[in-house]
Amino acid sequence: MLEAVGLAPNDAALYRIVLGAPHLTVPELASRCGLPAATAHESLERLQELGMVTRTQEQPAKVLPTRPDVAIAALAARRRAELEQAEAIGRELARQLEAKEQLRPDRLLEVVVGQVSIARRFAQLLEATRTELLVLDMPPYASNPAENEPGIRTLLRRDVAVHGIYAPESLTEPGGVDEAYRAAEAGQRSRLHPQVPMKLAIFDQTTAMLPLSGDHVVDSALAVHGGALVEALAQMFWLLWEQALPIPSPDESSHDAKLLTLLAGGLKDEAVARQLNMSSRTVSRRVANLMDGLGARTRFQAGVYAEREGLTAADD
Repeated sequence: MLEAVGLAPNDAALYRIVLGAPHLTVPELASRCGLPAATAHESLERLQELGMVTRTQEQPAKVLPTRPDVAIAALAARRRAELEQAEAIGRELARQLEAKEQLRPDRLLEVVVGQVSIARRFAQLLEATRTELLVLDMPPYASNPAENEPGIRTLLRRDVAVHGIYAPESLTEPGGVDEAYRAAEAGQRSRLHPQVPMKLAIFDQTTAMLPLSGDHVVDSALAVHGGALVEALAQMFWLLWEQALPIPSPDESSHDAKLLTLLAGGLKDEAVARQLNMSSRTVSRRVANLMDGLGARTRFQAGVYAEREGLTAADD
């Protein structure tokens, strides 16, 4: 059994003899175990290096054993350390192999089919998010956007940074404006862009999810895991973010601030009037007055100017 801690059979046999008959010389030990003197000497050298025996200073030197519980415990600890190091090397090699496997095209791309499966996969990725969520929001939706509100609020409570860019179509959906303002109020950084190119969600800069087609019904989606495509999609998001207008939270927004945000997003007067509970004529009049006061030629330009100037006009 001593072979398990690194002792060769001859070394183990010689150690047992030393234990039973201490204070023997090397020739005497060789005679006892039936080994040539040179072989016995080599075994004793190895035992001494392992801390199993010591030699006296007298001539001829005599061999003394180290207590077996102490000596063997030390060898066992050394062997455990070597095994742990080997296991660590094995884990590192496995990680390297997994990294190579993850770069295979079939591992980078995941096709999700069916609205229920898409909604479930989105919820799974949402729950696993730890640092940052980026969203380009536009219809059609695989599920009711309100169903994702609890998940988003959970992320915000965990101090996950959530950034959302809304398309104008998102705000014309029933409850769209209320949902956007609730998200902003909960701590989401929200902006509005007049030309959102597609639906997109990026989780922790590692996984992106987007629809496979721009049809009116979302029935298939693509999940991209890592790689240059996710990085490129994230860069596109931040370019759009720089161009978009902030959506103010309800408690800090005047009608004029909301009005300009909605108009800059491309909503028509009738849609804005419904969202702000105003008449279309009142919206048109206020838009004309605001654009004239800001010196803007287009509605989007008016929204940009207002955002730069920090427009917080009081409601009237």
